[in-house]
Amino acid sequence: MKKDLIKPHGLVKNANRRKFLQKGSLSIAAAGLFMVGCNDDDDIMPPMEKEGVMLGSGDVGILNYAYALEQLEAAFYATVMQGGYYNNASAEEKEIMADLEKHERAHKEFFKAALGSAAIEDLEVDFSAINFDDRMSVLNAAKTFEDLGVAAYNGAGQHIQDAGYLLIAGKIVSVEARHAAAIRDLLNPGSADFAGDDIIDGNGLERTLSFSEVLTAASNYVTTPIDFSQLPS
Repeated sequence: MKKDLIKPHGLVKNANRRKFLQKGSLSIAAAGLFMVGCNDDDDIMPPMEKEGVMLGSGDVGILNYAYALEQLEAAFYATVMQGGYYNNASAEEKEIMADLEKHERAHKEFFKAALGSAAIEDLEVDFSAINFDDRMSVLNAAKTFEDLGVAAYNGAGQHIQDAGYLLIAGKIVSVEARHAAAIRDLLNPGSADFAGDDIIDGNGLERTLSFSEVLTAASNYVTTPIDFSQLPS
């Protein structure tokens, strides 16, 4: 039976965006208790030499998959911050972007520490298609990354074997869903687009994407080749 990690965002009326994000923040220190010992020798695959990285197999491969996506998101928000935000960003938007950068950086560092020697190397990214001076370009890119992250975790959930890892994935995807909802609200303030038809299926559930679908989409921005051939199909 499929393991759905999260149900639809749902519209939170009149909610302060920052409080909404803070309610979904993940305690990395507490979560880390479940990840200790993530070193099954049967699952660990060494990084590929220069040509790219190999995620590996089993739960470790899936954790590396999540780590790759968190690297992408963390790099994006770091670039937003390094550029001094986009033109005419409001004080609230700057605070939200700072919160998102903090969350994604924490997620990335969490997976890196949890995976230990099994972690893939740092990925190279290319954001040249994004105009970091333009509000709509940045927010639409953020929406793309957050929606992709939610769909990725939802799709991976059914393949995670360790209950502790599944619990952590569920906690992280709930944070990613709040990110996606907050970005959509910035794009369309006060609308019902917190969870649009583009991410909700006919049963009212979040969309799910396969490993192949997610990494193909991510390859528009990640230039390091990623070998995911040992992940479940």
